[in-house]
Amino acid sequence: MSKTKMLSYISTFILLAVLYFILTGMIGTGFISRYQTNILTLICINIILAVSLNVTVGCLGQITIGHAGFMSVGAYAAALFAKSGIVEGIPGYILALIIGGIVAGIIGIIIGIPALRLNGDYLAIITLAFGEIIRVLIEYFSFTGGAQGLRGIPRFNKFGVIYIIMVVSVMMMFSVMTSRHGRAVLSIREDEIASGASGINTTYYKTFAFTISAVFAGVAGGVYAHYLGILGARQFDYNYSINILVMVVLGGMGSFTGSILSAIALTILPEVLRGFSDYRMIVYSLLLIMTMIFRPTGLLGRKEFQITKIIERFMKKKGDSNE
Repeated sequence: MSKTKMLSYISTFILLAVLYFILTGMIGTGFISRYQTNILTLICINIILAVSLNVTVGCLGQITIGHAGFMSVGAYAAALFAKSGIVEGIPGYILALIIGGIVAGIIGIIIGIPALRLNGDYLAIITLAFGEIIRVLIEYFSFTGGAQGLRGIPRFNKFGVIYIIMVVSVMMMFSVMTSRHGRAVLSIREDEIASGASGINTTYYKTFAFTISAVFAGVAGGVYAHYLGILGARQFDYNYSINILVMVVLGGMGSFTGSILSAIALTILPEVLRGFSDYRMIVYSLLLIMTMIFRPTGLLGRKEFQITKIIERFMKKKGDSNE
Protein backbone atom coordinates (compact mmCIF):
# COMPACT_ATOMS: atom_id res chain seq x y z
CA MET A 1 0.00 0.00 0.00
CA SER A 2 1.35 3.40 -1.00
CA LYS A 3 2.06 6.13 1.54
CA THR A 4 -0.56 8.42 -0.03
CA LYS A 5 -3.30 5.79 0.20
CA MET A 6 -2.38 4.98 3.80
CA LEU A 7 -2.57 8.68 4.70
CA SER A 8 -5.95 8.98 2.96
CA TYR A 9 -7.35 6.05 4.97
CA ILE A 10 -6.04 7.51 8.23
CA SER A 11 -7.40 10.98 7.36
CA THR A 12 -10.83 9.57 6.46
CA PHE A 13 -10.97 7.61 9.73
CA ILE A 14 -10.00 10.70 11.74
CA LEU A 15 -12.63 12.87 10.01
CA LEU A 16 -15.38 10.29 10.57
CA ALA A 17 -14.33 9.86 14.20
CA VAL A 18 -14.30 13.63 14.78
CA LEU A 19 -17.76 13.96 13.21
CA TYR A 20 -18.99 11.10 15.42
CA PHE A 21 -17.76 12.72 18.63
CA ILE A 22 -19.08 16.16 17.61
CA LEU A 23 -22.58 14.87 16.79
CA THR A 24 -22.88 12.54 19.79
CA GLY A 25 -21.50 15.26 22.08
CA MET A 26 -24.01 17.81 20.81
CA ILE A 27 -26.84 15.31 21.19
CA GLY A 28 -25.72 14.39 24.70
CA THR A 29 -25.57 18.02 25.83
CA GLY A 30 -28.98 18.79 24.32
CA PHE A 31 -27.58 21.25 21.77
CA ILE A 32 -29.18 19.07 19.07
CA SER A 33 -32.86 18.51 19.86
CA ARG A 34 -34.72 15.20 19.67
CA TYR A 35 -36.39 16.33 16.44
CA GLN A 36 -33.00 17.13 14.86
CA THR A 37 -31.64 13.80 16.09
CA ASN A 38 -34.49 12.03 14.33
CA ILE A 39 -33.56 13.88 11.12
CA LEU A 40 -29.94 12.76 11.52
CA THR A 41 -31.12 9.17 11.97
CA LEU A 42 -33.20 9.39 8.79
CA ILE A 43 -30.17 10.80 6.98
CA CYS A 44 -28.13 7.74 8.00
CA ILE A 45 -30.89 5.40 6.80
CA ASN A 46 -31.24 7.24 3.48
CA ILE A 47 -27.48 7.22 2.94
CA ILE A 48 -27.42 3.42 3.22
CA LEU A 49 -30.41 3.17 0.87
CA ALA A 50 -29.01 5.58 -1.73
CA VAL A 51 -25.52 4.04 -1.76
CA SER A 52 -26.93 0.50 -1.95
CA LEU A 53 -29.17 1.42 -4.89
CA ASN A 54 -26.20 3.12 -6.54
CA VAL A 55 -24.49 -0.27 -6.64
CA THR A 56 -27.17 -1.49 -9.07
CA VAL A 57 -28.12 1.74 -10.86
CA GLY A 58 -24.74 3.50 -10.95
CA CYS A 59 -22.13 0.73 -10.91
CA LEU A 60 -24.06 -1.99 -12.75
CA GLY A 61 -26.03 0.39 -14.96
CA GLN A 62 -29.44 -1.28 -14.48
CA ILE A 63 -32.51 0.77 -13.51
CA THR A 64 -34.57 -0.77 -10.69
CA ILE A 65 -37.70 0.71 -9.09
CA GLY A 66 -38.28 -1.86 -6.37
CA HIS A 67 -35.64 -0.96 -3.82
CA ALA A 68 -38.26 -0.25 -1.16
CA GLY A 69 -39.38 -3.87 -1.56
CA PHE A 70 -35.99 -5.15 -0.37
CA MET A 71 -36.06 -2.57 2.40
CA SER A 72 -39.47 -3.84 3.54
CA VAL A 73 -38.29 -7.47 3.55
CA GLY A 74 -35.30 -6.55 5.73
CA ALA A 75 -37.46 -4.36 7.98
CA TYR A 76 -40.02 -7.08 8.68
CA ALA A 77 -37.41 -9.84 9.07
CA ALA A 78 -35.43 -7.74 11.57
CA ALA A 79 -38.60 -6.65 13.40
CA LEU A 80 -39.97 -10.19 13.75
CA PHE A 81 -36.64 -11.42 15.10
CA ALA A 82 -36.47 -8.51 17.56
CA LYS A 83 -40.02 -9.17 18.74
CA SER A 84 -39.15 -12.82 19.46
CA GLY A 85 -36.81 -11.63 22.23
CA ILE A 86 -34.25 -14.38 21.61
CA VAL A 87 -31.35 -11.94 21.92
CA GLU A 88 -31.83 -8.54 23.53
CA GLY A 89 -29.88 -5.29 23.72
CA ILE A 90 -27.33 -4.09 21.19
CA PRO A 91 -26.21 -7.68 20.27
CA GLY A 92 -29.83 -8.51 19.46
CA TYR A 93 -30.16 -5.30 17.45
CA ILE A 94 -27.04 -6.04 15.37
CA LEU A 95 -28.14 -9.66 14.87
CA ALA A 96 -31.59 -8.48 13.74
CA LEU A 97 -29.99 -6.20 11.14
CA ILE A 98 -27.80 -9.05 9.87
CA ILE A 99 -30.84 -11.33 9.59
CA GLY A 100 -32.76 -8.60 7.78
CA GLY A 101 -29.88 -8.15 5.33
CA ILE A 102 -29.54 -11.90 4.73
CA VAL A 103 -33.27 -12.41 4.10
CA ALA A 104 -33.35 -9.42 1.73
CA GLY A 105 -30.26 -10.80 -0.04
CA ILE A 106 -31.90 -14.20 -0.53
CA ILE A 107 -34.95 -12.50 -2.04
CA GLY A 108 -32.58 -10.46 -4.19
CA ILE A 109 -31.00 -13.63 -5.59
CA ILE A 110 -34.41 -15.19 -6.26
CA ILE A 111 -35.62 -12.07 -8.06
CA GLY A 112 -32.31 -11.17 -9.68
CA ILE A 113 -31.52 -14.42 -11.51
CA PRO A 114 -34.57 -14.26 -13.83
CA ALA A 115 -35.05 -10.47 -13.83
CA LEU A 116 -31.50 -9.51 -14.76
CA ARG A 117 -31.80 -11.33 -18.06
CA LEU A 118 -33.69 -8.20 -19.11
CA ASN A 119 -32.40 -4.64 -19.39
CA GLY A 120 -33.66 -1.07 -19.31
CA ASP A 121 -37.38 -0.43 -19.12
CA TYR A 122 -38.25 -4.13 -18.87
CA LEU A 123 -36.11 -4.59 -15.76
CA ALA A 124 -37.55 -1.42 -14.24
CA ILE A 125 -41.11 -2.72 -14.75
CA ILE A 126 -40.28 -6.13 -13.24
CA THR A 127 -38.68 -4.61 -10.14
CA LEU A 128 -41.63 -2.22 -9.77
CA ALA A 129 -43.99 -5.20 -9.92
CA PHE A 130 -41.85 -7.04 -7.38
CA GLY A 131 -42.10 -4.16 -4.92
CA GLU A 132 -45.89 -4.10 -5.24
CA ILE A 133 -46.13 -7.90 -4.85
CA ILE A 134 -44.12 -7.74 -1.64
CA ARG A 135 -46.37 -4.99 -0.30
CA VAL A 136 -49.51 -7.01 -1.06
CA LEU A 137 -48.05 -10.17 0.53
CA ILE A 138 -47.11 -8.26 3.67
CA GLU A 139 -50.71 -7.09 4.02
CA TYR A 140 -52.01 -10.61 3.33
CA PHE A 141 -50.12 -12.65 5.94
CA SER A 142 -51.17 -12.43 9.57
CA PHE A 143 -47.69 -12.90 11.09
CA THR A 144 -46.62 -9.57 9.52
CA GLY A 145 -49.55 -7.77 11.12
CA GLY A 146 -51.59 -7.69 7.93
CA ALA A 147 -53.08 -4.39 6.79
CA GLN A 148 -53.05 -3.07 10.37
CA GLY A 149 -49.26 -3.17 10.49
CA LEU A 150 -46.68 -4.71 12.79
CA ARG A 151 -46.56 -3.17 16.25
CA GLY A 152 -44.55 -3.65 19.41
CA ILE A 153 -41.14 -3.60 17.73
CA PRO A 154 -38.39 -2.84 20.29
CA ARG A 155 -37.28 0.72 19.52
CA PHE A 156 -33.60 1.56 19.16
CA ASN A 157 -32.68 5.20 18.55
CA LYS A 158 -29.07 5.44 19.73
CA PHE A 159 -27.64 7.71 17.06
CA GLY A 160 -24.01 6.78 17.77
CA VAL A 161 -24.64 3.11 16.96
CA ILE A 162 -26.71 3.95 13.87
CA TYR A 163 -23.95 6.29 12.65
CA ILE A 164 -21.35 3.52 12.98
CA ILE A 165 -23.63 1.08 11.13
CA MET A 166 -24.02 3.60 8.31
CA VAL A 167 -20.27 4.20 8.04
CA VAL A 168 -19.45 0.47 8.09
CA SER A 169 -22.14 -0.26 5.47
CA VAL A 170 -20.87 2.43 3.09
CA MET A 171 -17.26 1.32 3.60
CA MET A 172 -18.14 -2.29 2.83
CA MET A 173 -20.01 -1.37 -0.36
CA PHE A 174 -17.23 0.97 -1.48
CA SER A 175 -14.58 -1.69 -0.79
CA VAL A 176 -16.48 -4.29 -2.82
CA MET A 177 -17.05 -1.93 -5.76
CA THR A 178 -13.38 -0.89 -5.86
CA SER A 179 -12.16 -4.52 -5.74
CA ARG A 180 -11.65 -6.76 -8.79
CA HIS A 181 -15.26 -7.91 -8.41
CA GLY A 182 -16.39 -4.31 -8.52
CA ARG A 183 -14.31 -3.67 -11.64
CA ALA A 184 -16.02 -6.64 -13.29
CA VAL A 185 -19.39 -5.06 -12.44
CA LEU A 186 -18.24 -1.72 -13.87
CA SER A 187 -17.11 -3.42 -17.08
CA ILE A 188 -20.65 -4.78 -17.55
CA ARG A 189 -21.98 -1.24 -17.21
CA GLU A 190 -19.61 0.04 -19.88
CA ASP A 191 -20.13 -2.79 -22.39
CA GLU A 192 -21.83 -6.04 -21.42
CA ILE A 193 -21.02 -7.79 -24.71
CA ALA A 194 -17.33 -6.90 -24.55
CA SER A 195 -17.04 -7.89 -20.90
CA GLY A 196 -18.69 -11.25 -21.61
CA ALA A 197 -16.37 -11.81 -24.59
CA SER A 198 -13.34 -11.12 -22.36
CA GLY A 199 -14.32 -13.96 -20.01
CA ILE A 200 -16.36 -12.19 -17.33
CA ASN A 201 -19.38 -14.16 -16.13
CA THR A 202 -21.93 -11.38 -16.68
CA THR A 203 -24.89 -13.29 -15.20
CA TYR A 204 -22.96 -14.00 -11.99
CA TYR A 205 -21.73 -10.44 -11.52
CA LYS A 206 -25.08 -8.85 -12.35
CA THR A 207 -26.71 -11.06 -9.72
CA PHE A 208 -23.80 -10.35 -7.35
CA ALA A 209 -24.29 -6.56 -7.57
CA PHE A 210 -28.08 -6.91 -7.31
CA THR A 211 -27.71 -9.06 -4.18
CA ILE A 212 -25.24 -6.66 -2.51
CA SER A 213 -27.71 -3.85 -3.15
CA ALA A 214 -30.57 -5.90 -1.66
CA VAL A 215 -28.57 -6.92 1.43
CA PHE A 216 -27.81 -3.35 2.49
CA ALA A 217 -31.34 -2.20 1.64
CA GLY A 218 -32.45 -4.89 4.10
CA VAL A 219 -30.01 -3.55 6.72
CA ALA A 220 -31.43 -0.04 6.22
CA GLY A 221 -34.91 -1.51 6.59
CA GLY A 222 -33.93 -3.11 9.89
CA VAL A 223 -32.62 0.22 11.21
CA TYR A 224 -35.84 1.89 10.02
CA ALA A 225 -38.04 -0.71 11.75
CA HIS A 226 -36.28 -0.27 15.10
CA TYR A 227 -36.31 3.51 14.66
CA LEU A 228 -40.11 3.68 14.23
CA GLY A 229 -41.22 0.75 16.39
CA ILE A 230 -44.16 0.17 14.03
CA LEU A 231 -44.34 -0.93 10.40
CA GLY A 232 -46.98 -0.78 7.69
CA ALA A 233 -46.78 -2.10 4.14
CA ARG A 234 -47.90 1.22 2.67
CA GLN A 235 -44.70 2.84 3.95
CA PHE A 236 -42.79 0.91 1.29
CA ASP A 237 -44.77 1.70 -1.85
CA TYR A 238 -43.26 2.62 -5.22
CA ASN A 239 -43.11 6.30 -4.22
CA TYR A 240 -40.46 5.42 -1.66
CA SER A 241 -38.46 3.57 -4.34
CA ILE A 242 -38.72 6.60 -6.61
CA ASN A 243 -37.45 8.88 -3.82
CA ILE A 244 -34.37 6.66 -3.35
CA LEU A 245 -33.78 6.59 -7.11
CA VAL A 246 -33.98 10.41 -7.20
CA MET A 247 -31.22 10.56 -4.58
CA VAL A 248 -28.98 8.39 -6.73
CA VAL A 249 -29.66 10.32 -9.95
CA LEU A 250 -29.27 13.70 -8.24
CA GLY A 251 -25.96 12.74 -6.65
CA GLY A 252 -24.60 11.17 -9.83
CA MET A 253 -25.03 7.59 -10.95
CA GLY A 254 -21.83 5.78 -10.02
CA SER A 255 -20.65 8.27 -7.39
CA PHE A 256 -20.85 7.06 -3.79
CA THR A 257 -20.02 10.46 -2.33
CA GLY A 258 -22.62 11.99 -4.67
CA SER A 259 -25.26 9.62 -3.27
CA ILE A 260 -24.26 10.56 0.26
CA LEU A 261 -24.51 14.30 -0.46
CA SER A 262 -27.87 13.99 -2.23
CA ALA A 263 -29.28 11.76 0.54
CA ILE A 264 -28.33 14.42 3.09
CA ALA A 265 -29.74 17.25 0.96
CA LEU A 266 -33.01 15.51 0.04
CA THR A 267 -33.64 14.48 3.66
CA ILE A 268 -33.05 17.96 5.04
CA LEU A 269 -34.72 19.93 2.23
CA PRO A 270 -38.35 18.83 2.89
CA GLU A 271 -37.88 19.68 6.57
CA VAL A 272 -36.46 23.12 5.77
CA LEU A 273 -39.42 23.79 3.47
CA ARG A 274 -41.96 22.53 6.00
CA GLY A 275 -42.79 26.14 6.90
CA PHE A 276 -44.07 26.60 3.35
CA SER A 277 -46.57 23.78 3.71
CA ASP A 278 -48.73 24.91 0.78
CA TYR A 279 -45.84 25.20 -1.65
CA ARG A 280 -43.29 22.79 -0.16
CA MET A 281 -43.57 20.03 -2.76
CA ILE A 282 -43.69 22.55 -5.63
CA VAL A 283 -40.43 24.17 -4.50
CA TYR A 284 -38.90 20.74 -3.86
CA SER A 285 -39.82 19.55 -7.38
CA LEU A 286 -38.61 22.75 -9.04
CA LEU A 287 -35.23 22.48 -7.34
CA LEU A 288 -34.85 18.92 -8.66
CA ILE A 289 -35.87 20.01 -12.17
CA MET A 290 -33.40 22.91 -12.16
CA THR A 291 -30.63 20.62 -10.97
CA MET A 292 -31.30 18.13 -13.76
CA ILE A 293 -31.41 20.91 -16.37
CA PHE A 294 -28.14 22.57 -15.37
CA ARG A 295 -26.40 19.46 -14.02
CA PRO A 296 -27.85 16.45 -15.90
CA THR A 297 -25.08 14.11 -14.73
CA GLY A 298 -25.90 14.85 -11.08
CA LEU A 299 -23.94 16.73 -8.46
CA LEU A 300 -20.70 14.76 -8.93
CA GLY A 301 -21.41 12.72 -12.07
CA ARG A 302 -19.27 9.58 -11.75
CA LYS A 303 -16.55 11.33 -9.79
CA GLU A 304 -15.74 10.76 -6.13
CA PHE A 305 -14.60 13.29 -3.57
CA GLN A 306 -11.22 11.85 -2.62
CA ILE A 307 -8.95 12.97 0.19
CA THR A 308 -6.11 11.27 -1.74
CA LYS A 309 -5.96 14.13 -4.25
CA ILE A 310 -5.76 16.73 -1.47
CA ILE A 311 -2.95 14.77 0.21
CA GLU A 312 -1.09 14.43 -3.10
CA ARG A 313 -1.28 18.18 -3.70
CA PHE A 314 -0.11 18.88 -0.13
CA MET A 315 2.82 16.46 -0.45
CA LYS A 316 3.74 17.93 -3.84
CA LYS A 317 3.76 21.48 -2.43
CA LYS A 318 5.78 20.28 0.56
CA GLY A 319 8.28 18.64 -1.76
CA ASP A 320 8.59 21.81 -3.87
CA SER A 321 9.14 23.97 -0.78
CA ASN A 322 11.89 21.64 0.47
CA GLU A 323 13.68 21.98 -2.84
